[in-house]
Amino acid sequence: MSHGDSNDSQGISRRTLLASALGVPILLTACSAGHTTISDPADVAGDAVSIGLTGPPSSLDFTTTDGSAIPLVLMGNVFEGLVRIDSDGELQPLLAQDWQLSDDRLTYTFDLRTDVQFSNGDPFDADSAVFSIERVQSDAWTNGLASGMEIVESATAESRHSLRVTLSEPSNSWLWSMGTLIGAMMTNSGVDDLASNPVGTGPFLVDAWSPSQSLRFVENPDYWGQPPASSTVIVQYFADATASTNALQYGDIDAVYDMQSPELAPILDDEPDLEIETGTTTGQVMLSMNPRQAPFDDVRVRQAVMYAVDRQAIIDTAWGGFGLDTGGSPTPETDPWFVKSDMYPHDPQKARDLLRDAGATDLTVRLSVPTRPYAQQTSEILVSQLRDVGIRLVIESLEFPALWLDQVFTRHDYQMSIIVHTEARDLPVLFGSPEHYLGFDDAETRELLAQADSSDPQDQTEIMRSAVNRIMEQAAADTLFMFPNIIVRQRNLQGLAVDRATDELRLNNVRQTAGTQA
Repeated sequence: MSHGDSNDSQGISRRTLLASALGVPILLTACSAGHTTISDPADVAGDAVSIGLTGPPSSLDFTTTDGSAIPLVLMGNVFEGLVRIDSDGELQPLLAQDWQLSDDRLTYTFDLRTDVQFSNGDPFDADSAVFSIERVQSDAWTNGLASGMEIVESATAESRHSLRVTLSEPSNSWLWSMGTLIGAMMTNSGVDDLASNPVGTGPFLVDAWSPSQSLRFVENPDYWGQPPASSTVIVQYFADATASTNALQYGDIDAVYDMQSPELAPILDDEPDLEIETGTTTGQVMLSMNPRQAPFDDVRVRQAVMYAVDRQAIIDTAWGGFGLDTGGSPTPETDPWFVKSDMYPHDPQKARDLLRDAGATDLTVRLSVPTRPYAQQTSEILVSQLRDVGIRLVIESLEFPALWLDQVFTRHDYQMSIIVHTEARDLPVLFGSPEHYLGFDDAETRELLAQADSSDPQDQTEIMRSAVNRIMEQAAADTLFMFPNIIVRQRNLQGLAVDRATDELRLNNVRQTAGTQA
């Protein structure tokens, strides 16, 4: 895709000045597939589109790898569930046409579609649904979100296209969670090589995969539903936000999704061929304080940090004013139980008083930060804000995902850290188990979360708000801001959803409306 030959020299000059002014390198790449494994540009379909992302996955197997990078590109595109969650956070039928819930709220009976097959030719039916559910419960799944399937007592194929699932107790969250990655339907013969060759029922196939570089999707010719708007979609991964933004400006990609350089947005907004859109996500940029280690084993120290942090200043300085301040509350606006907290206004003197009462003055604390732009930029501001109340931060930069996941998430070797948690409705996962990397161990919170899940649906919201209030009282973690979804795209690219209620970048509606393709 070009910006027009008549303006090209002016455009390059303007972009060069832009990059120079920001102190960033210029990326010059050839149009087509410089960052993919495609060796012959002629192999790319004429309607191909290319989307730029940062933060590549290390494999394509989300059953054994935590984090959002893999489900973001595979869910809804390669894998589908019995149900899906729309942009408003509501459940919609997908591979299940309909379902019924028994009066005791323990048994679901699903009426499955009869016209679906996996990309390897296996039929999708009740047997494969049983296999998928039981596999999440097995040792094959090591992703921490697999705990969402523990409540399933049994899954049975009543007939070829009728599935019965019985829960051990009523649950308001289980069916909703089946619209996330734990509900991905798989086939027994398609799970041997999930890391590089995922097999699902979705509108796309993985045609080429180059770790840390690119992922090429092509249309699934046997897809049961509406064919995708573009027969080829290439996801290109960039080392940093500057590289992806430069590639977009030079027409090498058609959009930057989830842009990691919001400071560029006001300047890019003047580009005549580009469009900027901002939507919501479920991503919580969370400052964690490890209660297993001093000084954060004292709730007063954790509360002091909550008072010391100026969240709006972080949003304005680190992320260009984009993002929502929830007052530290770990709930996005899309959750029915969202309420902006007023429990910890910015109050440095209150922070100092709490630290003095706890006997925790002149602290030196290690802040383990993943190599992601939002985390790096936020950490620099936190150094200043916490120094003001007597806490000296020593920043430890960890390569993401491998090193951060190993050291912080798996081995819990940290005092403080920053990461964005994007999994939808993840309060029970984050705060319901002391085994989680956050290490929050509070019986009252666990009881409230359990009550909310098993209660009558009309009582769930009130009980969940009580659980959130308890989490805030105990200063379990500080949500610095809700992560925005900033999209910068060529004006003739349509179909990218702006609001994201789950870890799912659906590509089936993405298409070119005019002009040439990159």
